[in-house]
Amino acid sequence: MRIASLLLGLFFYFGVILDAFQTIILPRRPRGRFRITRLFYIATWRPWIAGASFTKSRKVREQIYSIYGPMSLLVLLGLWAVLLVSGFALIYFSLGTPFADALNGRRLLFDDLSTNLYVSGTTLFTLGLGDVTPKSLLVRALVVIEAGTGLGFVALVIGYVPVLYQAFSHREVSVAMLDGRAGSPPTATELLRRHAYQGGEAELIALLAEWERWSAEILESHISYPILSYYRSQHDNQSWLSALVSVLDACALLITTVEGAAARQAQLTFTMARHALVDIGHVLHAERSAKEKEIKGLDRLSSDTLRAMCESLGDLHMRLCGDPESMRRLSAIRMLYEPHAHALSNLLKMDLPQWIPAPKKADTWKTIADLRAGGPEALGMAEFVSDRSTASHLHDELQGF
Repeated sequence: MRIASLLLGLFFYFGVILDAFQTIILPRRPRGRFRITRLFYIATWRPWIAGASFTKSRKVREQIYSIYGPMSLLVLLGLWAVLLVSGFALIYFSLGTPFADALNGRRLLFDDLSTNLYVSGTTLFTLGLGDVTPKSLLVRALVVIEAGTGLGFVALVIGYVPVLYQAFSHREVSVAMLDGRAGSPPTATELLRRHAYQGGEAELIALLAEWERWSAEILESHISYPILSYYRSQHDNQSWLSALVSVLDACALLITTVEGAAARQAQLTFTMARHALVDIGHVLHAERSAKEKEIKGLDRLSSDTLRAMCESLGDLHMRLCGDPESMRRLSAIRMLYEPHAHALSNLLKMDLPQWIPAPKKADTWKTIADLRAGGPEALGMAEFVSDRSTASHLHDELQGF
């Protein structure tokens, strides 16, 4: 029994140290199917989804999903602490509970375990009360090792949490900015339509270049810290996944239907964005699901959606509708990323974007466009302009010149 306690204690200790190193410190993709962090998320995410599915309200369900990311971080840190305390307690128990404890006079099994857990807990969290003292040099050395482990554990937690939230905040800035450029939720059709003005091609190229860098940044941050994948955006109609896929959709349209600098930048952005999508799915172990989606052939672009998209993009003179070669290329390029997008959407419960925006009663972009095109009278706002206003007589004065 003593040997089993020693082996189990060492297993807990080295398991936590290795898992914390791979999760927090190692700046590359962690490997291993039996890592504590991976088993933790497998054991908790599915039940969390099942619990959220009982509510019929989509808004409430999204709120429940949004709690999981931050809460799982705290629970994971607590799990590491419990395993470390238990591991050292088992090691102390395997040595025969070598402590002088005034409360443990009867030397029963339960009393020994409680003494070991008490010493381990107070040592790991660096309390050092001193009411229980070790009886041998070996145990004193173990106490020092545990105290140093606890100090390092606290330091890692203090440094780890700000890094996560900084990466999350940096990610969400670009996602929020896409709201004005591609709609909310974002769509590829709306992104192209809102850049269909004189000089808009240069702005579109700059936007795609920015998202090429954003994709590289999210690739590095989400591979190093996969927990960020579970962190959801502030608004229910936004997510890092829908933003990434909408940019991929726009790149796919540009690559297959236009020529010039925009298509070239779209190729660069598409390559990096797809790389991020595939590698994040690999870290979250969604490859098998991606292959199943590819076999089933889930199609986001139905014939009716394609017809509506062609009508929406009719003024842009894109050779999409009526060109079989463009349609063939578009179908081929979609298969490079859509299965992975479906797999991540199913795993994280994040909706994928549509190809065309859904009709909305209130659209700020359309309101501003109408205001610019027709002036205040177009929106019924002329009555709010005072007769004494200089602007109200400016037109009449200009006619006199």
